[in-house]
Amino acid sequence: MSNAKQGNGQGNGHERKVTLTSAEGCPIADNQNSLTAGPRGPLLMQDVQLLEQMQAFNRERIPERVVHAKGSGAYGKLTITNDITKYSRAKIFEKVGKETECFLRFSTVAGERGAADAERDVRGFAIKFYTEEGNWDMVGNNTPVFFVRDPYKFAHFIHTQKRDPKTNVRDMNMQWDFWSLSPESLHQVTILFSDRGLPASYRHMHGFGSHTYSLINANGERVWCKFHFKSKQGIKTITDEESAATIAADRESHQRDLFESIEKGDYPKWRFCIQVMTEAQAKQFQFNPFDLTKVWPHAEFPLIEVGELELNRNPENYFAEVEQSSFSPSSLVPGIAASPDKMLQARLMSYADAHRYRVGTNFQQLPVNKPRCPVMHYQRDGFMSVGQGGASPNYEPNSYDDAPKEAPEYAEPGLPLGDVTADRFNHREGNDDYTQPGNLYRLFDEGQKQRLASAIAGALGQARREIQERQLCHFFRADPDYGKRVADALGIDVSEMMPESQTGATN
Repeated sequence: MSNAKQGNGQGNGHERKVTLTSAEGCPIADNQNSLTAGPRGPLLMQDVQLLEQMQAFNRERIPERVVHAKGSGAYGKLTITNDITKYSRAKIFEKVGKETECFLRFSTVAGERGAADAERDVRGFAIKFYTEEGNWDMVGNNTPVFFVRDPYKFAHFIHTQKRDPKTNVRDMNMQWDFWSLSPESLHQVTILFSDRGLPASYRHMHGFGSHTYSLINANGERVWCKFHFKSKQGIKTITDEESAATIAADRESHQRDLFESIEKGDYPKWRFCIQVMTEAQAKQFQFNPFDLTKVWPHAEFPLIEVGELELNRNPENYFAEVEQSSFSPSSLVPGIAASPDKMLQARLMSYADAHRYRVGTNFQQLPVNKPRCPVMHYQRDGFMSVGQGGASPNYEPNSYDDAPKEAPEYAEPGLPLGDVTADRFNHREGNDDYTQPGNLYRLFDEGQKQRLASAIAGALGQARREIQERQLCHFFRADPDYGKRVADALGIDVSEMMPESQTGATN
C-alpha cells in the first residue's frame, strides 16, 4: 500500500480523503513532478506550487533566541490552593480552586538550538498564564539568583557564554575572566557548578521568578514578592559522567522525557509559593532586597503556598507553539507589578523588543501568545497583523463611545523613591494652554486674523458638528474674538451653542 494512499486515509478502513492544497487553499493535482518543457526539462516559471514550496522553505527559520535558544514546552494549568487576596487583587488568585490555563517553556540558557539538554547550564523556566485580565508572563530560571545585578553587564556576560569571536568555540578564558572580575556572580556560579547545575530532567528541578516583584491588593497596598515553583517530583540531578553518557546517547534527553511523561499521563507538578516582604521591612533590610544576586532568607520570609502548577498537554507543532512562544516580564496583570530591581527594569524592555525582532511586530497575535481575553488597543498594522482592531479608531483620545477607554480603577499606587514618587502625573494639571496662543493671536493684524479663521474653518468644517463645537471652546478660551471669527467662518451661531458668559471666558 502506498504512502500516498495512507496519507489520504484510504486503504485502512477510512473513506475520508484529505486533499492537498497550496497555501491559498487551491487543490494540488500532482505534488511529485515539476512542470517542465518536455520530460527532460527545463522547468517552467509558471509552476507556482514549486515556487511557493521553495520560497517558503527558504524562509522556514526565524532567528534563534540570543539566550535560551534550546527549549521544550507544554501546556497546563495553575490551580489556586490558598487565599492570598490580602496581598494581590489579580484575578488569577481571586478564589481557592480557580484554574488558569498556562504554557511553560523550559530551556538551557547558554547553549544554541543544537545544544544538548543534559549540559551543565542554568535552565530557563518561563510561564505564560492566560488570565481573564490579560497574559501574565513569569520569566524565570531554575535558580533564585543571577550572575549580575546591573543590566549594563548582561550583554557582556552572555557574550562570555557564547563563542569566541576569533576561534568560534566556547572559551573558559572568557567565562572565568568575566566571573573573576565580577564577584557578584559567585552565588550563581556556586549553584551552577553544584549538583543542581545538572538536573536529571526538566521535571526534577525547581523554578523561580528570581526578581523581586510587587503585589498590590484591592486597597492599593503594596508588598514586595518573590515567586517559587517547587517540583513535586523532587530534585534529581546527574553527575558529570552521567551527563556525558546521556549526551552521547541522546542530545534531546530532557525534551524526550517531558514529552513522553505527559503523553503517558504522568503529569509533572510544582507547588507554587511566594515570599512576601513589606515596604517597611524593605527599608530596614540588611541588604538591597532588589538585588538579583541575593535570596531572601526563608527563616525571615517563609514560603506561602499559592497553588499547584500541572503540565498536562503537549504542543501539536513545535515550531508554532514552542519556538514562536514569546515571554516578557513586561507582561503583567493588575495586582502584579514591577519593582526597583535594575535587572528587571531592563528586562521589561529587552524581552518584548527581542520578540518583535525575532518573531515579528505582532508576535502577540500568534495563537500560543494570544491572550484568551478580549484585546482592545490602538496599535495597528506591521508585519503579520491579522487586522486586529477592525475599523475602530487607531488614535486616542477620541470621542467614539465604542472605542477602548482607560480604566482608572486599575491604577497602581505611586512608588516612593526617596524624595520623589514614581507615578503617572497629569500633565494638564496646573498648566495654562490658552494664554500663549491668545497672545499670539493678538499679535496678528486684521488680515492675518481673518485668514487664520478662514484656514481653520476650511479644515475644521469637514469634521463632525460636535467636534467643531468642542474645538471652538478652545479658541474662545484663548481669545473671544478668535473663537467668534472661526465660528462665523463655520456658520455657527455661538449664542445657541453656549451661554454668553462662556463666550467671553479667557482661562
